[in-house]
Amino acid sequence: MGNRLSKIVTRTGDAGTTGLGDGSRIGKDSLRIDVIGEVDELNSTLGVLLAEDLPEAVRTALTGIQHDLFDLGGEICMPGYTVISEAQVLHLETLVGEFNAQLTPLKEFILPGGTRAAALAHLVRSVSRRVERQLVRLANAEGVPEMTRKYMNRLSDLMFILGRVLNQAGGRGDVLWVNAKQRSATPAAE
Repeated sequence: MGNRLSKIVTRTGDAGTTGLGDGSRIGKDSLRIDVIGEVDELNSTLGVLLAEDLPEAVRTALTGIQHDLFDLGGEICMPGYTVISEAQVLHLETLVGEFNAQLTPLKEFILPGGTRAAALAHLVRSVSRRVERQLVRLANAEGVPEMTRKYMNRLSDLMFILGRVLNQAGGRGDVLWVNAKQRSATPAAE
C-alpha cells in the first residue's frame, strides 16, 4: 500500500463539504455523512471495549467486527458499492448462537452494567442501534444495501449477548431490572 494518507490537512473541507469515495463532494451535514460518522463512532466504542481484558474468543470476534465496520463505512462512502455480504451476517448469527449457548436463559430484563467490560459492550450495543436507525433513514432516502442493515441488526444482538458473557467471565451475574412496583415494595436501606 502506498502513501494513501500522507497529507492529513487538505483544507478541502473548510467550506463545509467532504469527498466521498467516488470523488463526488457533499455537505458535511448530509445524512450519508452522518451515517459514516456514526459508524466511525461505533468502531471507536469497540476500540474502547477492546482495550479491556477480554476472553480471547470475544477479542477475536470484536477485532473481526472492527474490520467489517471499516468496510461498512467504505460502502456508505461510495454510493452503489456493496461489500457487506450475507456471509458476514451469517457469521454474526453464528457468534450469537455460540456465545448465547454459554449462558443461562433469561427470565428477566437486564440493565446495562456489571463489569466495566460488560457495560462497554452495552454501550457498543446502544450505539449500533443508533447506527441501524440512521441506516434505515438513509435507505429510505437514498438506498443502502439490505445486508448492511441486517449486519447492523445482528451486531446489536451480539453485543447484548457479549454483555452477558463478559459479566459471566468477570464473575458477575446479570444486572436484573427491578420494576417500580417491586422497588417501592422493598424497604429503603437505613
